[in-house]
Amino acid sequence: MILLDTHVALWLVIDTKSLGKRTKQIARQALTAGQVAISAISFWEIALLIAKGRLRSVDSAADMRRQMLRAGAVELPLTGDVAILASELTGLHADPADRFIVATAIDRNATLVTADENLLLWRHSLRRQNAET
Repeated sequence: MILLDTHVALWLVIDTKSLGKRTKQIARQALTAGQVAISAISFWEIALLIAKGRLRSVDSAADMRRQMLRAGAVELPLTGDVAILASELTGLHADPADRFIVATAIDRNATLVTADENLLLWRHSLRRQNAET
């Protein structure tokens, strides 16, 4: 299973050039197989980006969520175990959404697909795929 960080999920739906050719191929194959996941916290993050006017190409977080789920993505909930794990991650920056997404990937033994350099360089055994490759 692959877990998309928020921006990669948006890139996949909006189909920007930011997403690497190899990553697009991996993500599309995984979508077809029902192996792409998105953390529920990503929908909160999308809603905040829209509310702050930083994401104008999307009408609503609810529409984006429906579109992603219709495309075959699986929504992973924020559980108590994930919340606790997120608070225990050492050496990771303090961004709460990133911490929840990383903790979800660890909890689900998923490969995190991200372009966030902080997450790609974080020293941990978490499996990662650079979204820009």
